[in-house]
Amino acid sequence: MHRTEVVVTGLGAIAPLGADVASTWNALLAGESGIRGNVPHGHETGGLPRTVAGTMASDPADSLPPVRARRLDRSQQAALVAAAEAWADAGAPAVDPDRLASAIGTGIGGVQTLLKQDDALEAAGTRRVSPRTVPMLMPNAAAALISIEYGARAGAHTPVSACSSGAEAIALGARLIRAGEADVVIAGGTEAAITPITVAGFTQAQALSRHTAEPASASRPFAADRSGFVLSEGAAVLVLESAEHAGARGAHVHAVLAGAGIAADAHHITAPVPDGSGQIAAMRKALAQAGLAPEQISHVNAHATGTPAGDTAEAYAIGQLFGRATVTALKAALGHLFGAAGAIEALIAALSVEHGVIPPTRNLTTAGVDPDIGLDVVTERRDAFQEAVLSNSFGFGGQNVSLVVTRARHHASRTASTAP
Repeated sequence: MHRTEVVVTGLGAIAPLGADVASTWNALLAGESGIRGNVPHGHETGGLPRTVAGTMASDPADSLPPVRARRLDRSQQAALVAAAEAWADAGAPAVDPDRLASAIGTGIGGVQTLLKQDDALEAAGTRRVSPRTVPMLMPNAAAALISIEYGARAGAHTPVSACSSGAEAIALGARLIRAGEADVVIAGGTEAAITPITVAGFTQAQALSRHTAEPASASRPFAADRSGFVLSEGAAVLVLESAEHAGARGAHVHAVLAGAGIAADAHHITAPVPDGSGQIAAMRKALAQAGLAPEQISHVNAHATGTPAGDTAEAYAIGQLFGRATVTALKAALGHLFGAAGAIEALIAALSVEHGVIPPTRNLTTAGVDPDIGLDVVTERRDAFQEAVLSNSFGFGGQNVSLVVTRARHHASRTASTAP
């Protein structure tokens, strides 16, 4: 039975490490950090101190016409900026609008708009609330706006699955292509939720890093002294395409999205199932769809947020399936982009196989690795042929997504703007 191959032909991002793909990739390989201190919240702080967080390297509003930017939530602005870069990188493919779809995940949506408009309501009443409030706060707006921007009539989809949202959107995009419902899908994730309520909620849950004196070292996945994650914002978008459609137009192919696995723990709203069965199931499904054995994976991009329990649980799950696997943990440099995390990490996985590089894990020395983490954690840029990378995204609710990205063997040649 013929199986449609899904390839990645476009990449776009705006993230804490850079305002585009090239700057993000180069900063990541150089071991830089996108985490900053004294980050303002933008509205009433409720007594919270200023926050250590990964703000976007540039304001996405600056890349949009001023009137349009004012009518969009920050998360929507970021999604449009990332999509524009990805679409241009893909060569603005000519595609039947009824064969083009969008799939943009988010964990929270337009929370900044919601808080700002609620402040206006409380302070001055109904007449001060913007008539654009609802389209600015609804989670599906980013997918809808991208659908409108590029004339994508095959569907505008919005997976909302906490920290796995972006990865699930990419999995959904691949599924639409394999099902014959689309030839091209603009897929990814976006989030802009550095707000008092999110900071306060995670602080009360004791989920945020306590290593805030030096922001660049606050995110410490797999480290023995890790204490929690760092909240970040941004967006990442991939243009997915059937190999047949990409080949017909001579498109450059960054990588192949070979497999996607989705599984649920069905256990607890925040804690992973102790035996790692849900995470293992997602990884197994992704490998099976890709037709690969565990030993064929060059490295695993771990979800690894830097929480004490979460990193141990994931390391156990990876160890159960792969043995002593080679892994990297990108959130040490990027922070945790929530609904965009799986998308930016899938994008980096694609670059890893394209350029033969494993990006380093910051803030970790061999001596500092948790003794329960029996993995080969890459702490310095490692140049090595990468045939296949597995990228994990695990979210609250026990929602697990794993993606397998493999090297493209045949594609049109061009000079990649994202070369290391």
